[in-house]
Amino acid sequence: MQVKFSTDDLIAITNPRSLRGSTRDAVHGLASLSAAGRGDLSFLGNRKYKSEVASTRASVVLLPTDYQGAPASDQLFLLVENPSVALARVCAQIELLIWPKPAPGIHASSSIAPGVIVSPSATVGPLCVVEAGARIRDRAHLQAQVFVGRDAEIGEDSWLMPGVVVATECVIGRRVRLQPGVVVGSDGFGYEFSSGRHEKVPQVGHVLIGDDVEIGANTTLDRARFSRTEVGEGTKIDNLVQIAHNVVIGKHCLICAQVGISGSTRLGDYVVLGGQAGLAGHIAVGEGAKVGGGAAVTVDVPAGVFVNGSPAIPLQLERRLVVLQRRLPDLFKRVDALEAQSG
Repeated sequence: MQVKFSTDDLIAITNPRSLRGSTRDAVHGLASLSAAGRGDLSFLGNRKYKSEVASTRASVVLLPTDYQGAPASDQLFLLVENPSVALARVCAQIELLIWPKPAPGIHASSSIAPGVIVSPSATVGPLCVVEAGARIRDRAHLQAQVFVGRDAEIGEDSWLMPGVVVATECVIGRRVRLQPGVVVGSDGFGYEFSSGRHEKVPQVGHVLIGDDVEIGANTTLDRARFSRTEVGEGTKIDNLVQIAHNVVIGKHCLICAQVGISGSTRLGDYVVLGGQAGLAGHIAVGEGAKVGGGAAVTVDVPAGVFVNGSPAIPLQLERRLVVLQRRLPDLFKRVDALEAQSG
């Protein structure tokens, strides 16, 4: 990683509440507390690793404001509200340095249909295909082999990584980041059984992605049967997630890897879905609700409730049942013993 930050640079980026110690070293790498050496920046993001701060050899360490220890010689502690957030801000600057966007323009190998609107400040990379009527807004960045369908729109400052597909009439908001292989607007899984066969139901809606959404690699969002499938502002979606037709996801939700959401299900704002959770169709998950990893949700979840298990039930009840299940073998032994005595 070819980067270099002075201590003044790091102070300007992280805006610490206070400083402790000093160092002459510039920072040229990131490392965990235990692995860090001279010239590295490290951080205490999890209290589990607090004991490693005293022995770390990192030149600069991001620490919470209530940390009490003193730095070693030639070591700087930056005390911040949230070390993980502060590190993320440093990483954002690193990202700009090591993955700079190319100059605006359209690569000669791309295919741009007549009538497409491409902002002069946008970038269309090698081997992209943009169909008629599409709109690529200011400072949007399409990397290699991106497909943008007819009458689709890519919003300002959005970044579509290699292999992304945005199908016909789908709309991507501003500052959206789509990781490699994301498919927006594939057909919804809709069939009706008639005369002994599964007859396809045409999916004639579209997908709307709000501002500041991030979607992980190889995630798929199906176009609606009618109207739209929608993802609200600020929502973050992990890799390998399946979002079916006419699903509506609220603002600032977190959806972890391998989640599956069936058709016409609605998520309120600030919902969290753990990895591999599965949601049945035509249900509602209320604002601020949480679903544990691997849970199977088959009925509505009220706002603010944490559910887990299969089928999903409130977390405290599910934990009680898990404890009771572990006691079942002993319970059966006692029942057998009582039956033997009575016989």
